[in-house]
Amino acid sequence: MNRLLLMLSLVLLALPVSAVAGKAADIEEDTAKAFRLAAGVGDTKAVLEYLQTKKVEVDAANLFGKTALMMAVENGHFATIVALLNRGSNVNARTRDGGTALTFAAENGHSGVTAMLLEKGAHLHDRNNAGLDSLMLAAQYDLVEVVDQLLFKGADVKASDKAGRNALMIAAEKGHTGVVRMIAQAGADLESRDREGATSLIIAAASGKQDIVEVLLELGANIDAQDNDGITALMEAVYNRSSSMTGLLVAKGANIGIKCREGDSALDIARKNDAAELLELLQQQ
Repeated sequence: MNRLLLMLSLVLLALPVSAVAGKAADIEEDTAKAFRLAAGVGDTKAVLEYLQTKKVEVDAANLFGKTALMMAVENGHFATIVALLNRGSNVNARTRDGGTALTFAAENGHSGVTAMLLEKGAHLHDRNNAGLDSLMLAAQYDLVEVVDQLLFKGADVKASDKAGRNALMIAAEKGHTGVVRMIAQAGADLESRDREGATSLIIAAASGKQDIVEVLLELGANIDAQDNDGITALMEAVYNRSSSMTGLLVAKGANIGIKCREGDSALDIARKNDAAELLELLQQQ
């Protein structure tokens, strides 16, 4: 019986210690959260005070793995970013979805921050869990200055995401004419294909981006390229019932006789869809 009482006493004594430890952990997390929020709003003075007096870990991350540096970068707070880097923040730390300070800078259009992070050792070619690198993200959002900065630093125009799409294809799909030109002129392969076999031209046509189709043809893209299903840019234009794009491709010499895997040509597709205007355009070739 005495042994049982002793064990119970030890358990009871342990409870307050556990409660105190839990309280301390909560306080520590609250402090880290306030520290990250200060970085996110660019309060450099508060950030330094947390590091100096509260002894907060400079790379203390939230549940998603986002650090104070990433929050400062996301909002373009240059002075705060410099302060955090000078105090040892890891420029290449990653969030749970693979994001880095550099990808945050790129997708938010902060060209100056992008340049500074690269000078501080940020990995130019790192990708997030979807396979997107900084160049692809900047291309997606039409961030011309960031794209220019990344290309100048040697970004890989051949890199592709998990769908097999590179920065040129991403910009083509979104209709970002200036970015398409920049990436193409930096050496991107106009005939590279995604996992479905589509080239940038086919992607642009499928997305209804006629300006991009014109630019890619001007740059020398193969007008009759076919994807894995045998679909061409002209067929995509017909599927979309776009008379202007169909007329453009026909005028540029697209082959109307090419057939897709199902055995249909652009003419067949127009007939099956009762697209009389498109049929007339195609027959003019």
